[in-house]
Amino acid sequence: MSAIDFKVIKKDGPTAARVGSLTTPHGRIDTPIFMPVGTQATVKAMTPEELGEVGAQIILANTYHLYIRPGHELVARMGGLHEFMRWKGPILTDSGGFQVFSLTELRKITEDGVKFQSHLDGSYHFISPETAVAIQEALGGDIIMCFDECPPYPAEYDYVRRSMELTSRWARRCKEAKRRNDQALFGIVQGGMFTELRERSAHELCEIGFDGYALGGLSVGEEKRVMYDIMESCAPFLPEDKPRYVMGIGAPEDLIEGINFGFDMFDCVMPTRNARNGMLFTSFGRVNIKGAAYAEDRSPIDPECGCYVCRNYSRAYLRHLYRAGEILASRLNTWHNLHYYLSLMAEARKAIACGRFAQFRREFYAKRHKGGEE
Repeated sequence: MSAIDFKVIKKDGPTAARVGSLTTPHGRIDTPIFMPVGTQATVKAMTPEELGEVGAQIILANTYHLYIRPGHELVARMGGLHEFMRWKGPILTDSGGFQVFSLTELRKITEDGVKFQSHLDGSYHFISPETAVAIQEALGGDIIMCFDECPPYPAEYDYVRRSMELTSRWARRCKEAKRRNDQALFGIVQGGMFTELRERSAHELCEIGFDGYALGGLSVGEEKRVMYDIMESCAPFLPEDKPRYVMGIGAPEDLIEGINFGFDMFDCVMPTRNARNGMLFTSFGRVNIKGAAYAEDRSPIDPECGCYVCRNYSRAYLRHLYRAGEILASRLNTWHNLHYYLSLMAEARKAIACGRFAQFRREFYAKRHKGGEE
């Protein structure tokens, strides 16, 4: 029996967009949803209470980083991630596969798993599918992910095929290794930018049977059109009655397209990382708050935004904080960006429920075009 319950409540009709309800041991999630990334058991610059205020329903934590520091055994002794970080809502933990992918010069992939060096101190470690599941069970997230190999882009067909086949074998081992009944396990569809391999991967994962299905291996350097083509072609390969998750994509337009193709869950560091670099997201496009044009600008970041930051602070003040290197700049910028992302999801859900997502999508792009973005 699955640890989660997922129901599709309403389909848009003209598009593949859908509104759903995902119930987990730590609460219910309205989909489509964006998950803020809390890599090291914290969404940078935000407290758990503030995450709730901006509308976060579920957050993501990173298996690789928490395994390296402070260690999954310590987190388990502290009562698991929920107790450790004092977040009461649902948590999804990724398997660490993407982080291992990023350690190209520091890892070796075999049938058994991956041997790699820590990015912190160079110490050697080994993670197998069984280890990845054990670490995530110790962390205690509501949703855990299969261990996968994320192929680089570009890559030759034969390499991607072998990688996809390895991911399928690892997925079966992950399911066999899973012991906790209060956690859901998602399989990860791989296959690079080859639709034939993506279809085969999805078919093999569905045969194994998982609580939900994710697309991995996107936003690794490919062009937007290629990313969108893969999302659009892969959605029909995945069960309609299971959550569909696109991993690691995060520009606002990527989320809108993902929803349009019928996906339910998204995550990315983009809103938080960009906030710390002075890049803010608005209804009319991106704002680089570092710009001299904002030095004496009394207006809020986004006149259409009702977040705490836009209600209280001017662009001029936010520019000053950033240029002065103040910690408050990261906090306020992050607050605004996450509020924007989560509000965008809420507005999309409302549009789908009303059968007007196609119109909502057109208006989204029209505003950005009017604001000067392509």
